[in-house]
Amino acid sequence: MEPSDEEAESALDRMIDGYKDTQFVAVAARLGIADLLGDGPLTSDELADATGSDPDALYRVLRVLAVRGIFAELPERRFAITPISDRLRTQHPASQREIAVFDAGPWYRAYGALAHTVATGENAFRHVHGMSLFEYLADHPDEARMFDRRMTSFSTAEIPQIVEAYDFSGVRTVVDVGGGEGRLMSAILRAHPALRGVIFDQPHVVGGAGNTLRQDGVADRCTTVGGDFFEGVPEGADLYLLKWIIHDWEDEDAVKILSHCARAMNPEGRVVLAEVVIGAPNSGDDGPLLDVHMMVLPGGRERTEAEFAELFAAAGLRLTRAIVTPGIMCLLEAKPAPAQ
Repeated sequence: MEPSDEEAESALDRMIDGYKDTQFVAVAARLGIADLLGDGPLTSDELADATGSDPDALYRVLRVLAVRGIFAELPERRFAITPISDRLRTQHPASQREIAVFDAGPWYRAYGALAHTVATGENAFRHVHGMSLFEYLADHPDEARMFDRRMTSFSTAEIPQIVEAYDFSGVRTVVDVGGGEGRLMSAILRAHPALRGVIFDQPHVVGGAGNTLRQDGVADRCTTVGGDFFEGVPEGADLYLLKWIIHDWEDEDAVKILSHCARAMNPEGRVVLAEVVIGAPNSGDDGPLLDVHMMVLPGGRERTEAEFAELFAAAGLRLTRAIVTPGIMCLLEAKPAPAQ
């Protein structure tokens, strides 16, 4: 059933006005309003004093957030936390405070140049910030830490689904290429006590994996290696796992990474990508939305299954199967292509 005129207008209005809500929530997150309200309601003047804000301006923003259900406005300009803003508390186990702050900063500014990217094909982030996303993160360590935690938070739900969906039979050693803080590898090793693992990432990133491995009791079965996957990857493993790595890059760079994996793995080895796969037209917005996200930020892309098969073929591999998980991820397995 097609939407009525009123429904269509309302849906379009929500999309057009979305930029405002991003900044409303980000201001509250930056100021730590939810943390301040954790022990009970406070007036907007008390919140302004605690945060060094202008009392009138802060009240006007909080009033909008209350209308949105983020906070609750009580008599005498007092404000209270709600179940929604509870997730903006720093100590909430699933806190979204840093996500709100980060997304309203460098990413938000990059999206302001989307029209430039559509007109020219130039990466929006580089156009706005004068450098690539990864160069920017290297130069801004505080934002890099927020980025890493955002990625960890975003992918946490996917990890058990990946571990459960893939059959690790016959695998003795697995290399997590771009393995970051080691959460995926740790989950794999806990589920498969006979496996050994290698976490491979940039030196300044992979150093943080040791804590995760030790806390989860698998450090004795895993090593960490720092390096650049454009130069090579650790050799001699049975499985090379890349979770949300290839979508960061255009085809030429993606093939280079996959080629290094193909050359490094054992003769009977395999490569598994954990990625979103774009489906049929009008079949859901996860793939297309993330595809534009990649275009705007790192300059990569999401792909269809056929496009992944082409990448594998260019790297000397062949797509053997695609395993759908309960979430948005698909596991694309490739093995060495037959000799011609």
